Amino acid sequence: MPPRLFAFRASVFLALLALVSSPPLWAQAEPLTNKPERLEWFRDQGLGLFIHWSVDSQLGVIISHSLAGASDEYVERFYKELPQTFNPSHFDPDALARLARTAGFRYMVFTTKHHNGFAMWNTTTTPFSITHTPYARDLTSQLFTAFRAQGVAPGVYFSPDDFLWLHNHGKEIQRLVPEVQPSANPGLLALDQQQVTELMTHYGPVSAVFFDGEAKDLRNIVWKLQPDAVVTRGAIETPEQNVPGAPLPGAWEANMTMGTAWGYQPSDEHYKSVQDLLHILIQTRARGGNLLLNVGLKPDGSLPTEQEERLRTLGSWMFVNSDAIYGTRPWVVTNEENIWFTRSRDHNDLYAIFDPEDTAEPWKRGDARDFVLKTVRATPSTTIGILGQNDHIVEYRPNLSPRSTFEQKPDGLHIHVMRAQRLRDSDEWPYPSVIHLTNVEEAFTPPVVHTLSARQSSGEIELQGDWAGAEAPGARFGFDYRIITGEDTRSRLHGWQHLPQQPASHPGSYSATFHPDPQEQYEFRSVLLHPLLTLYGETVSASIH
Repeated sequence: MPPRLFAFRASVFLALLALVSSPPLWAQAEPLTNKPERLEWFRDQGLGLFIHWSVDSQLGVIISHSLAGASDEYVERFYKELPQTFNPSHFDPDALARLARTAGFRYMVFTTKHHNGFAMWNTTTTPFSITHTPYARDLTSQLFTAFRAQGVAPGVYFSPDDFLWLHNHGKEIQRLVPEVQPSANPGLLALDQQQVTELMTHYGPVSAVFFDGEAKDLRNIVWKLQPDAVVTRGAIETPEQNVPGAPLPGAWEANMTMGTAWGYQPSDEHYKSVQDLLHILIQTRARGGNLLLNVGLKPDGSLPTEQEERLRTLGSWMFVNSDAIYGTRPWVVTNEENIWFTRSRDHNDLYAIFDPEDTAEPWKRGDARDFVLKTVRATPSTTIGILGQNDHIVEYRPNLSPRSTFEQKPDGLHIHVMRAQRLRDSDEWPYPSVIHLTNVEEAFTPPVVHTLSARQSSGEIELQGDWAGAEAPGARFGFDYRIITGEDTRSRLHGWQHLPQQPASHPGSYSATFHPDPQEQYEFRSVLLHPLLTLYGETVSASIH
């Protein structure tokens, strides 16, 4: 047994021994929580891989949720027949872990049990598990071992909801109503507690735990048995299928599908482009969060080709630009138009990520571009360059000098940079480029803009926002809106539209009235047109009052 795993199991044994005469872990009054230093570790990781996989991948339907509202015949066949045919003979955890490392993922979260109740590990709590299938091997153990070997920290997704338990106890299969919650069903809660204890004691160090449901009676088990684990959903903000419009305080994690489905969907799937995935990653990191990007394995255990292609292209970008993703925190503003910022924890390095929404004209090798950064001021020690290249040569073009230059002027830091590195056979690179600056300062303290509310009443939506900071003669304040059709980022294909703006030289509160189409859904953000740059508040949806 490896020394690290032996030491871990010994520490868990001692912890369990000490608890023999103690109250149950979930009943202890001691206020346990995520360790601050582990939250900082978590924030440093930047990019995690979410793996959704369960017994119903054989059907190619939505994971678990097809059971809600299903006929008795469907439910009985689901629970009886699917385990008999689940045999992921092409499952290669080592290959998947190598791909994850190549793609730039620093941690992984695996659906050990989704809402349907199927356990993807060798559990003693239920026969509805992977070890009671033709495959008959522990998938969780294999994944965790393979990912650790590649330096990718393994984590657990666990659903406290259990549709099989509800079905066996004569309860309607559904979620998020009081009568089916573990807190209202002692038997279900006891099952969850046993299963979480198994996962926290039999599989070595766990980096993160994602509770997709009631977590309050389960978190203490994690923090007692795995004190270095970070409980994500259930303890910190985990926006789903959406990136918040402004930074959230502390550690947070956006979880996002690569297409439209969490599990494997064999047809009619619409995948996000690599450009879209990079937009999401960059904007998440600029706002201080981690991106947990999902894949859904096929019933034979392999990864769909479309997902592998996107991960490999993501990996090529991360190989060049990961310094702008790992170990970074937000700059004083998230972005200046289509340039997004991240900054190293020690503040020595600033990354200006040129990420245009319009990729029709990619930045070609040998082309120079000029930018003005309003919020950045150079110092005598400042250096500048593009990540991945050396600023010395452009291959086959000896007459071109790719040297990066900068000049501080009253309106901002003027920089001149050229793409010199050849990353494809053609000269085109359709993905964001990262300008690396060292030893720079904040040019000024930007105003802080908030979207306070969007309240719908009597056919109108009253919008409230404010801004704080130094007076700004000539500034204007207003609101933007756009139509949405759901929670996924693909539902936000309509561009932002602008409501009339009003003079706002003085900080304070501002309001506007919007007349919606009753057939549409909207979201809103406040906007401040400052003389130096444009700043946005949080994105909010309308609430009815």
